[in-house]
Amino acid sequence: MTQRTIVVIGGTSGIGLELSKEIVARGDRVIVTGREQERAEGIAASIGEGATGIGVDISEPETIAGSLASIGRVDGLVLAAIERDANTVREYDIARARRLVTLKLVGYTETVHALLDRLEPTVDTGIVLFGGRAKDAPYPGSTTVATINGGVEGLVHSMALELAPMRVNGLHPGIIGDSPFWADKPAAVLQGYESRTPGGKLATMADIVGATLFLLDNRGVSGTSLYVDRGWRLT
Repeated sequence: MTQRTIVVIGGTSGIGLELSKEIVARGDRVIVTGREQERAEGIAASIGEGATGIGVDISEPETIAGSLASIGRVDGLVLAAIERDANTVREYDIARARRLVTLKLVGYTETVHALLDRLEPTVDTGIVLFGGRAKDAPYPGSTTVATINGGVEGLVHSMALELAPMRVNGLHPGIIGDSPFWADKPAAVLQGYESRTPGGKLATMADIVGATLFLLDNRGVSGTSLYVDRGWRLT
């Protein structure tokens, strides 16, 4: 099988990093990005010979094309860069809201736009956008997050139609119990979520990695939002 090149935006930490490791482990090349060039290069070196690191800040959309200029042919793209945000209508922080909207909606779109001349225009090419279950299950402080993740779903539909035969899908994780963000929460908090999850166990980073690879590889899936939460919203 021909070695593929997958770009993981936000591949220097968390789920993006675990995904990048798995891409190399299965024999493909990965280009990982983070905000800082030096750190991205260091993370790539720790993954192995199949990894390359590039500094890209997608919260500054005007800089994206230049930052990605050195990349050649791309066979798959994962937009996994996120930021945590707490914002409410009653105490609305415009600057924080604008940054997150720019990062995920404008930044994601501009990244695809900047790489279009190098993304192989075939059904084998998969693009995966990360959203989140807050779009369906808002919580106090999720005003911006819930709205943006709903916007990601809209982007998926639009891009899947416009960029066909390339495939575009959205991945919406629920609570990922062993992720850096959730693993540090008090045990009682995690147990509360586990008690409301069928089977009593939260989804894992390995679950997210497997789901992302499925969306990258499966030629029959496009314009789809995939929820990975072990059925959490069923209860």
